[in-house]
Amino acid sequence: MAQQEVRLAELLCALSVTLDLAMAQEPEKSIRSCLVAMRLADRLGIVDKRTVYYATLLRHLGCTATTHEEVHLAGPRAAELRPLAERTDINSHRESLNYLMHVGRGAGLRRLQYVARTMAASEDNILLAVCEVGSMLAEHLGLGHATAEALYQNLERWDGRGTPKGLSGKEINVATRIAEVATQAVIAGQKPLLKRRGTWLDPFVVAEYDDSLIADLDEIDVWQAVLDAEPRPWATTHDLDELARTFAYFVDLKSPYLLGHSTGVAKLADEAARLLHLEDAERATLRRAALLHDLGRVTVPTAVWERPGMLRRADWEKVRLHPYQSERILARSRVLEPVAVLAALHHERLDGSGYPRHAKGGELSTAARILAAADCYQALRQDRPHRAAHSADGAAEILLAQVKAGRLDGHCVKAVLAAAGQQVPGRQMSRPADLTEREIDVLRLLARGTSNADIARELVVSRRTAEHHVQHIYGKIGVSTRAAAALYAMQHGLFTQ
Repeated sequence: MAQQEVRLAELLCALSVTLDLAMAQEPEKSIRSCLVAMRLADRLGIVDKRTVYYATLLRHLGCTATTHEEVHLAGPRAAELRPLAERTDINSHRESLNYLMHVGRGAGLRRLQYVARTMAASEDNILLAVCEVGSMLAEHLGLGHATAEALYQNLERWDGRGTPKGLSGKEINVATRIAEVATQAVIAGQKPLLKRRGTWLDPFVVAEYDDSLIADLDEIDVWQAVLDAEPRPWATTHDLDELARTFAYFVDLKSPYLLGHSTGVAKLADEAARLLHLEDAERATLRRAALLHDLGRVTVPTAVWERPGMLRRADWEKVRLHPYQSERILARSRVLEPVAVLAALHHERLDGSGYPRHAKGGELSTAARILAAADCYQALRQDRPHRAAHSADGAAEILLAQVKAGRLDGHCVKAVLAAAGQQVPGRQMSRPADLTEREIDVLRLLARGTSNADIARELVVSRRTAEHHVQHIYGKIGVSTRAAAALYAMQHGLFTQ
């Protein structure tokens, strides 16, 4: 059956809300910035407006790549610093000092430790990871080299003091220069633009800006306006699975504990649906819901997901709402509405003990029951901060106990376990980029943030050997940061083998 083509901008505008929430910004910040960028592009007479459109809309596509490192550096409330960081000129001593004054707030005596870590850390690697991952994900979306390049240059500055390459002036992609001005205009207004022209920002783009470009944003339907602003011919896609998979990678990069979770759930759910003879359309909706079910995770600080002990009540309330947030994000798209409804049910249970709706058996379709079982099994098979991964047999026992207690559907659990049984550990698997078995083991550890010293201990090799493996792997797969290595590993199924 031929897949129907749908408008790409509608899907990405809906999913851009995930980027806003991950940046601790108001929803629609990305589409507002995109609309202002297109207005600037008109004033500047830019020919390639399509790159401007997607480079601005998806400006923060790599922003989940560094949340784990940010918590280590700045403390449990690191996510709250993101709006401040986005408008801080890191080459200004005064603004950098103001940022440091906010680091570690609420951490008590540990605050000094977080401030010291932040001061001692080189921002280059963190910023490079954001650029590198954003560019890789744009390529995966099929947005073309120009958009991927613009996202890679996201943090370059007009004066050449940016990252990752220290480009300056018109060496920087014009779409990147416009996106930066538009984004700063939306979050800060005109005054900071004038202050930063010729240093951080392109003075020629700033010269074309005035506040009339944002004056109507609170009055118009910005959603429709940004869709109308997309250059024609409109980009379309018929491959919703790949789009969903890209955003699954985006979400699962939020923590090393989550790597490969969404794609693993999707693989189990899809096979279980086949075994239970779901119709093709329902199976496709389930597969996409499985890939996108955890979008709402980005609304919960990474420090909560990585908490090693019992969750505090306030944290638990945030966690309980993440399926609802997934639904809210997905329901913004007409095409994704069926996926939204199903994705929101992945933590519901037959006896009404699930969350957030406390839905009961009769309210849960077969697809919802499969999704709940697949999500549960995949989570059990992965390490979590408070426990090690369960064995395949151990995870199966827990799921079957949930069936006996009336929480999970027995037929759906058996189908998920059958699907998981086909994933026999140690079977022959493809090895991308000519990686050896040992290098794949190292890559998995590296992706989870394991230090070279700990990799050496884990694999019983010298630290020098571990360092050699890491550098060799980076060279083979063509990346240079942990986050990009993690994305590469997920893209090649190295966490679902």
